[in-house]
Amino acid sequence: MNIIGIIPARMASTRFPGKPLAKILGMPMIGHVYNRSKMANILDEVYVATCDQEISDYVNSIGSRAVKTANTHLRASDRTAEALLIIEEQTGQKLDIVVMLQGDEPMIVPEMIETAVQPLLFDQSIQVSNLMAELKSKEQWKDPNEVKVVVDRESYALYFSREPIPSNKKFDGRITAYKQVCVMPFTRDCLLTYIKLEPTALEIIESVDMNRFLEHGIKVKMVKTEFNTLAVDTPEDLKKVEEIMVDDEFINKYIN
Repeated sequence: MNIIGIIPARMASTRFPGKPLAKILGMPMIGHVYNRSKMANILDEVYVATCDQEISDYVNSIGSRAVKTANTHLRASDRTAEALLIIEEQTGQKLDIVVMLQGDEPMIVPEMIETAVQPLLFDQSIQVSNLMAELKSKEQWKDPNEVKVVVDRESYALYFSREPIPSNKKFDGRITAYKQVCVMPFTRDCLLTYIKLEPTALEIIESVDMNRFLEHGIKVKMVKTEFNTLAVDTPEDLKKVEEIMVDDEFINKYIN
């Protein structure tokens, strides 16, 4: 199967402008995501989809492949879908699975990508999957930068929210609370279906792409990961991640 990773990235983040090129241990964050994602044996190639020349120039300088996309996209999934079509046109090869990898997850572990893709390989009824991880603190649970998810008994997503779910009022800790971890494999046709679907109210309210699928009746399989990563949403997060990554086991494999 032809499986690739695409990292959508842009400079104009509302919460942290210029975030993809913010440095962690001397390397721009997008460089960490690219190098670590390339270590996943399941991926044939990793691309960066961007509308910004600064990101494109850096990505090309480290031997990655930048795909220039429109600057009008409001959702990472829309940018990824455009990149998919450009890559197919450039390579002349049809893709089977596209793994969307967020550019603000510099602690990503290659095994996480392998884990997220497995459901699509073994069950043809599954068109899209996401990783999820247990929330470790009430602070994370209440943090609007952390996307929370609740699932059914077969680990299909019921809803994604930036609010504390399950209910802040009644939740007593007996149910494990989960956050979305942004490693998102799609079948090719599923990703192209996404851009044809009308944007939905809950997708817009929560600013979570996956709610578009749920509101249109498309199931999203959630896969639990034990890896404890931290996304970078603010400059404060960047400092925390840098402190943690000093002792990271993968750093020496791509930083000399």
